[in-house]
Amino acid sequence: MTIDCRAEGIDDGGTGNWRESARRPVFHGKSLTDDILMRRSSWMRRPCDSATRDGAFSWAEFLVGRPLCASYVGLYFVGFILVGYHISLALAALALRAEGGVDGLFARMRLLPDPAVMELLTVLPEEVVQDQSGDTGVDAAARCRFTRELMAHAPAVIDFLLAQSETAATTANDHDRNRRILRCLLSWVRVGCFSEMPAAALAAHPLLTFAFNSLQVSFSFDVAVEVMTELVSQYQDLPQAFLIKMPYIREALLLPALSNRSEKIIAGLVCLICEVGQAAPALVAEGSVQALALADALLRCSLSHFILESDAETDKRNAAQELFSPVFSSLLDALLFRAQIDTDEHGTDGELCIPDGLAQFRLNLEELLVDICLLLGAPAYINKLFSGVWGLTSQSIPWKEVEVRMYALSMVADTILQDGSHFDFSIIMHFVNILSSRAHSELNGCLSLVYKSFGDVIGSYSKLLASSQSNIKPLLLFCASGISKSVSSNACSLALRKLCEDGSSLMNEPQNLEILFWISKGMDAGNLRIEDEEEIIGAITHALCSVLDKELRKNSLARLLCSSYSAVEKLIDIDRDQSLQQNPAAYTEALNLAVHGLYRMGALFGQLATSITSGLIDDDTVLVLLGIFWPLLERLSRSSHMENVSLSAAACRSLSLAIHSCGEHFQILLPKVLECLSTNFLLFQRHDCFLRTAASVIEEFGHKEEYGALCVRTFETFSSAASISSLNSSYTCDQEPDLVEAYANFTSTFIRCCPKEAIVVSGSLLELSFQKAAICSTAMHRGAALAAMSYMSCFLDVSLAAALESRECLSDLSPGVVLVQILARCGEGLMSNVLYALLGVSALSRVHKSATILQQMAALCSLCERTTWKGILSWDSICGWLQSAVKSMPSEYLRQGEAEMIIPLWLSVLQDAASDYLHSRSGDNVRSSHAYMQGKGGRTLKRIVRDFAESHRNVPMPCPS
Repeated sequence: MTIDCRAEGIDDGGTGNWRESARRPVFHGKSLTDDILMRRSSWMRRPCDSATRDGAFSWAEFLVGRPLCASYVGLYFVGFILVGYHISLALAALALRAEGGVDGLFARMRLLPDPAVMELLTVLPEEVVQDQSGDTGVDAAARCRFTRELMAHAPAVIDFLLAQSETAATTANDHDRNRRILRCLLSWVRVGCFSEMPAAALAAHPLLTFAFNSLQVSFSFDVAVEVMTELVSQYQDLPQAFLIKMPYIREALLLPALSNRSEKIIAGLVCLICEVGQAAPALVAEGSVQALALADALLRCSLSHFILESDAETDKRNAAQELFSPVFSSLLDALLFRAQIDTDEHGTDGELCIPDGLAQFRLNLEELLVDICLLLGAPAYINKLFSGVWGLTSQSIPWKEVEVRMYALSMVADTILQDGSHFDFSIIMHFVNILSSRAHSELNGCLSLVYKSFGDVIGSYSKLLASSQSNIKPLLLFCASGISKSVSSNACSLALRKLCEDGSSLMNEPQNLEILFWISKGMDAGNLRIEDEEEIIGAITHALCSVLDKELRKNSLARLLCSSYSAVEKLIDIDRDQSLQQNPAAYTEALNLAVHGLYRMGALFGQLATSITSGLIDDDTVLVLLGIFWPLLERLSRSSHMENVSLSAAACRSLSLAIHSCGEHFQILLPKVLECLSTNFLLFQRHDCFLRTAASVIEEFGHKEEYGALCVRTFETFSSAASISSLNSSYTCDQEPDLVEAYANFTSTFIRCCPKEAIVVSGSLLELSFQKAAICSTAMHRGAALAAMSYMSCFLDVSLAAALESRECLSDLSPGVVLVQILARCGEGLMSNVLYALLGVSALSRVHKSATILQQMAALCSLCERTTWKGILSWDSICGWLQSAVKSMPSEYLRQGEAEMIIPLWLSVLQDAASDYLHSRSGDNVRSSHAYMQGKGGRTLKRIVRDFAESHRNVPMPCPS
């Protein structure tokens, strides 16, 4: 609606004086409103809606004869059309002075449109605030009366605002409405509209949720943050509720604002965070995870991001950095103090530990410490860390301060190394010498965490530290000491790895080699985690491989291997020692030590792989190591101890790594290896590790024709096991998911890697495994089902490759013919099981593999249709399979008429998908990635398969036989 104020002699500038006019004696306000009312007849000739006009006249009739209040009518209802805010101000001022003025306004407010009500409700509480700030035109009694009348209507106002806020904002007008709601809410919060509400109800009130959600909308952020700040400052129970939301605010609002350099949002959040800190300092001082998130968020609002990312000229930026350097130097001091460890915190094992809240605080500090390092410059940052406590004797060193400074140094390692400034490591080495000379009994409490921090520093700066021969021995001794404690073992083992990699050329000194062997000997107790032991053995092996003397290198590697040998040998000897067999505690300890020893032996061979490939390790050395390793493993594999799952898994892992590293050197042992694996699997059929290791052997040697018969014999042995034979239902597959995955992985490796003759000979075994894979694809267990589908896809891929290679050959000795015949016999069951796999809540994870299998089936049928193989497999085959599979599904699994719709639709899409697949596998279009869904037909197939799965998610999972 548009009205020209000037047409009636009223200008916009004049409206601004209405409020002042209303504050004068009553006759002035009345004469002003009378003047407006006298003009109403001409104003009503302007275009306006009937509801507003009728409302105005209704109020006029209601207020006629009432002193002063009669003047509300024209002033508000005619004036609101023009200048609603100014009219509302005038009405509020009049209501302040008139007895019953507030009640009169609220009584007739239902006749107003919502925007008018919102404007008036926003302005009314402002009179209370302004009177409190010194309005001398109203006496105290009138002011109290106005406040009392106003607060009596607070519940109704809250209900009105709540109703207004429940409509979701979808357009720009809606966002403007939400902003007006927040402005009105802010006015009422300032006068205490929630003062009578219980704390719990206030914290969970929907209007607070509305205000919090509005923080995430840029259009309303500034008003929403004012509302939240006002609430936090007025109500002492709210800071706790706000703290709970602090991690979300930091991640969802603050960090994006810092990235985008949005100063408006950062400034608003800083005000809000500071208000929480002022309102409830005790909560922040408790150091909860939420309180630390709040402190971290406030720290991130520092100027560092703006200085570091400033687009200003270099001179200005440097000047700003110099100006703020003292600020960030002080900030660094505060952070280091706050990040210190508490010597009273201990873990369940009695070791001193860093509590979760402090650990999270330190994690959040990483980025900030990097910023401060960039601001101060690497030299100044290092000097700051190294100042103050470093000249003290070893008896009075404040280890808590040393620990936190080493932590701060390791966090900025990349920044300091990139800076390239000179770094004096004498201070680091001073402490390394002190710590490495400590007795093992002294490494308790705070010192274990000090070792951890120094281990992180040594690992981060290993290239610089290991560049001097004089540093190597004390660094190795330090790592040896730190490895012995659980808190610092991981950091020190990683540091040892980095030292051996970066200083391998300096490890040849006899004293250094002896320290390495001493470290390896210390693992015999089995106190370390297996991961740390593997790291240590890998580090030592790397160092020994760099020994220049060939004989010394061979003897050293053999010595290292033998250090783990003894633990396994002791376990084997238990069979001859009856006393140990009858002592469960001693047997468990021996078993645990043997497991650790096997993993260490595997780590040694795993580290050798690169050195053997590069020629650093000669054949003679490899044979010596195998001569130690295999006889021991063979003896172990023939013992009853292999029944233990952990031991058999450790033995298989070490064997797999040795085969991968030594390669052709293992060929002579291949028959014995596969015999051991087959025999043990028949004995312990729940141990899937034997299947997985056999798959590694076949992947390494299966392509050699001379081993084809051996691979087939192994396949036959595995397939004859009762545990494999029992995989004839999805229920059984769900009971043994690891076994299903291992068997599917073995069969996939077999069909991929073995020669053609082996595939032809094992046709019956492949058919049996294919049928079992089709059944397992319907298992509820995601890993088992996907592994089975991967095998079927691999089978179909190999079949297609063989068919493309010899499409005109119908000989029974052709692998293509054998595989296509298997598909022809199993295709109907496969199609049925793929459809069943797409039913139920777990079906969506199988969409891609199901679509791939369907596309491969269609491609094979389409290809055979054009060749002499048409008598074995044709397009009619897949048509019949689909029809049979759909029609055999119980009626409750499909919607009415769905079966009739699926068959023609899917066949049409399958035909297009088959063309895409064959095109991708022909001539120059062969794709090594086998990305079958790239074509339009393939993508369409995947879409309709996904739609089918999504529309049948609520179908109970069937159990097809």
